Amino acid sequence: MDKYTGKGVYGAVAIGKISVFKKQDAEVKRVHVEDTESEKRRYEDAKNASIEQLGEIYEKALKEVGEANAAIFEIHQMMLDDEDYNDSINNIIETQNVNAEYAVAVTADNFAEMFSNMDDAYMKARAADVRDISNRIIGNLTGDISKGNSSDEKVIICASDLAPSETVALDKDKVLAFVTAHGSSNSHTAILARNMNIPAIIGAGDEFLSKIKDGDEAIVDGFTGEIFVSPDSETRERLMKKQSEDEDKKRLLQELKGKENVTIDGRKINIYANIGSVDNIGAVLLNDAGGIGLFRSEFLYLESSDYPTEEQQFTAYKKVLESMAGKKVIIRTLDIGADKQVDYFNLKKEENPALGYRAIRICLTRPEIFKTQLRALYRASVYGHLGIMFPMITSVSELEKILAICNEVKAELKAQSVEYSESVELGIMIETPAAAIISDKLAQMVDFFSVGTNDLTQYTLACDRQNPDIEQFVDTHHEAVLELIRMSAENAHKHGAWIGICGELAADTTLTETFLRMGIDELSVSPTFVLKVRDAVRNTDLSKNEQ
Repeated sequence: MDKYTGKGVYGAVAIGKISVFKKQDAEVKRVHVEDTESEKRRYEDAKNASIEQLGEIYEKALKEVGEANAAIFEIHQMMLDDEDYNDSINNIIETQNVNAEYAVAVTADNFAEMFSNMDDAYMKARAADVRDISNRIIGNLTGDISKGNSSDEKVIICASDLAPSETVALDKDKVLAFVTAHGSSNSHTAILARNMNIPAIIGAGDEFLSKIKDGDEAIVDGFTGEIFVSPDSETRERLMKKQSEDEDKKRLLQELKGKENVTIDGRKINIYANIGSVDNIGAVLLNDAGGIGLFRSEFLYLESSDYPTEEQQFTAYKKVLESMAGKKVIIRTLDIGADKQVDYFNLKKEENPALGYRAIRICLTRPEIFKTQLRALYRASVYGHLGIMFPMITSVSELEKILAICNEVKAELKAQSVEYSESVELGIMIETPAAAIISDKLAQMVDFFSVGTNDLTQYTLACDRQNPDIEQFVDTHHEAVLELIRMSAENAHKHGAWIGICGELAADTTLTETFLRMGIDELSVSPTFVLKVRDAVRNTDLSKNEQ
C-alpha cells in the first residue's frame, strides 16, 4: 500500500479504480509556411470552433454548478476574442512565416508569463486561463482535442492539474473523485468540484502522479486529504466504515426536512441560506432553508462587462423573490472592492484594499450606482418578503445617508406611480468592530443586524483573510470576536431589532449553542449546511447549565 497526502477540498470518501487523465498536449513544432493567409484562416477556424465548444461547456456547467461558477467559460470565450491576443498570433504567422500552432503556443507563453509577473492575485490567475484557451485552439488545429474520461465505469480521475473546462467536460456520473498533483483550493477547478459534490484532493505531488497507473485500486479521503493506492485490508475496512457512516449521516439529515428549528427546551431559531446567484435557489429549496439570509448581489456586477441596468437587476431580484414564495429574502447591496474587483469600476490599486474603497463606501460616493440598485430592489419588493442589507457600516452618519437615499428613491418611485412594498426591512452588516461597539445607536435606526463573521474576525484580529501565511494567528473563536457578537445581540434586542449571523461561523456547530445563548435569532449558511445546523439546534438544551 502507498499513501499520499494533499489537501482535501470536498469532504467525502471514494473507493474505486484510478483513471489517469491524459492531456492532449501534442508537442508543438515550428513549421515554415509560404501561404500565411491560409494559415491565418486555419487559426480563425480553430478559434471559432473553440468558442463554440466553450459555449457548450458553459451550458453544461450552468446545469451542474450554476451561473456564478459557469461564468468562467463566458470569460474564456471573451478572451478568445481579445484583440491583443489575436493580433499577436496573426502577427507571428505573418512576420515569421510559421504555422498557426506555433504562433498560438508562443503567444500563450508570452501572455501567461506577463500575467504571472503581475502583483494582483486575480491577474496572476489569468495565466492558467490563457494556457487553457490556447491548448484548446491547438487541439482544434491538430484535431487532438481532449474528450475526457471514456471509461464505462465510475473512476477516480487523477491528473497533474485540471483546467475548469476539462473538469466540467467530464461525465459527472462516471467520476468518483478528483485528485490532482498540483492546484490550489481556491482554483476554479476546486470550486467546481465542491459545487458538483465530488470528493476532491489537490496538491498530491508529482511523485503520486509518477507512480500510479490506470486501473490501480485506490481510496480517496477528501476529509483528510489522503489517498491510499492498493490499500491493505485494514485500511479498506476502516475507510469503508467511514464512508458508510458519512452516507448514513447525510441520510439522517435528509430526514430532518420539514422539521422545525427548535431546541429541546422549545427555543425557535430561523435557519436561512447564503447564495451568490439566482441559480442557487434550487439548492436553497432542496435543503429546506427557511429563507435567504444573504443574497450577494455583486454577482450581477462581477459577471457583467458594464454596469447592470435597473431592469437587469429588477429581473434578477424579482425572480429570487417569486421563487422563494413569500419566504424572507435578504439582499445585500453591492459589496465589491478588496478581493472582489470589477474592471469597469476603474478602482485604483490600493496598498490595503480590505481597509480601503469598498462596499458601502463606493455606493455613498457613487450615488447613481446605489440609487439604480435601490430602485430595482424596491420595485421587486412587491413580489415577496424583502430585506435590504447594507455592508461595511462603521458610523451613524453613514447610516443616516443611506436611509436618506432610500427615502429619496421611494419618493421618486411614488411620484412616478411605480409600486413598491412599504414593509421592506432594512438592516446592516456587523462586520467591523466600530459597528459592534456603536450597535446600541445603530439598532435604533434599522430592523435587523446580520453579523459577517469573516470580516469581523479579520478586522478585530488585524489578520488579512487573504494572506495564507498568517492562518495560524486567525482564531475564529477568539473571545474578542464572540464578545462583539454578544454585545451586538444585546443591543439589537434592546431596541426591538432582530440579529442573525451570515458569516462562516454560522455553520460552525461547535458554536451553535453559544450563539443561541447570546440570543441570536437567525443563522444563515451555505445551503448544504442547513440540515446540519438544524440537527445541532434540535440537539441543544438551553435549560441546562444556564449562567
